Amino acid sequence: MTDPFAQAALHHVAVTPKRGDAAMRVLTPDDFARAWDEITAWDGYAPTPLVSLPGLAGQIGVGHIAYKHEGPRFGLGSFKALGGAYAALRVLQRELGTRLGHPVTLADIRGGAYAEACAGITLSSATDGNHGRSLAWGCQRVGAPCRIYIHAEVSETRAQAMRDLGADVVRIDGDYDASVDLARTEADENGWFVVSDTSWDGYADPPRDVMAGYGVMTREACEAMEDAPSHVILQGGVGGLAASVAAYLRQHWGDDAPRVIITEPDRAACLYESAQKGVPTTVPIHEETIMAGLSCGEPSEMAWAILREEAQDFVTMPDSIVAPTMRLLANGDSGDAQIEAGESAVAGLATLIAVMRQPDMAAALGLDAQSRVLLIGSEGVTDPAIFAAIMAGADHV
Repeated sequence: MTDPFAQAALHHVAVTPKRGDAAMRVLTPDDFARAWDEITAWDGYAPTPLVSLPGLAGQIGVGHIAYKHEGPRFGLGSFKALGGAYAALRVLQRELGTRLGHPVTLADIRGGAYAEACAGITLSSATDGNHGRSLAWGCQRVGAPCRIYIHAEVSETRAQAMRDLGADVVRIDGDYDASVDLARTEADENGWFVVSDTSWDGYADPPRDVMAGYGVMTREACEAMEDAPSHVILQGGVGGLAASVAAYLRQHWGDDAPRVIITEPDRAACLYESAQKGVPTTVPIHEETIMAGLSCGEPSEMAWAILREEAQDFVTMPDSIVAPTMRLLANGDSGDAQIEAGESAVAGLATLIAVMRQPDMAAALGLDAQSRVLLIGSEGVTDPAIFAAIMAGADHV
């Protein structure tokens, strides 16, 4: 039988990070601490597991694999629960403070003290699914209207999950980046507030809050590890997840922070192209990747400011190794704990397995039998129909 990992077409560009203070300045320790204090006070908060995969580590030839499993997060199925809902509260806090002329606390918003005012503030965003679900959940909790834009390839299951949380969901014919543009345009026209996980010129506070929320996940992982990992492999997308994790790891571990490897679908490799050119670079999406949450052609400028200083390697991966990795995890084929993970969650693990099947690539990334690798399992099963098809043997959905 052909080994899809050994045959995977991986592409790698190595860069010399431009050392600076972005990991402390763009996302400050105070940003992370503020998000931690708020999110850990929410009903239902519990740390998600950091799962060791010793069987798989031994099989592929690395020292240790730690997989941060975000499937249980707040019952929403992904790490995005930490970002969109928190950023929504912060947008409301700023706007209510302006309207009322006095400081407003997040606890009071959460507690319903401003429910009537919140009902008059519409929050909106574009999404591939998980960010929108988080925003809809956050809006539902405080009574704010929510309008979500999705592109043509977002599954109806994911769309319905947002409707079930009270969101008005608008589907467009174009791709993710087109949905971002429409969300911005209609928000400007109607006086709504965009809560995006990507930044652009003149728009920074909400994506900063989104990334600060993600820091809860990274702090949990760091507190569960005795020693710093040697490597971390992070999914691309617009770069918000990767930049947040890289910044927190630098703040927590200092000079011992791990080597940062960014991996992306070869169908949506905007960070890879940005690394090659040295500036944020937009790429066209000609064909959607199975990894719906990573189908992004335009990088976040704020995220790139961190990644250009923290990431040493950028890798692209094919869709062909995603489904096999999901089945490997779910079936516990290596004797490890069984983990049900979504398509975007396994990007780092799929890349690691493929890299270790290709000695030249492993050497280029400094991965060997002593390596201790941290992976972010960013989502659980957020679309049961897609997951079921993959478990039944489908490699494309």
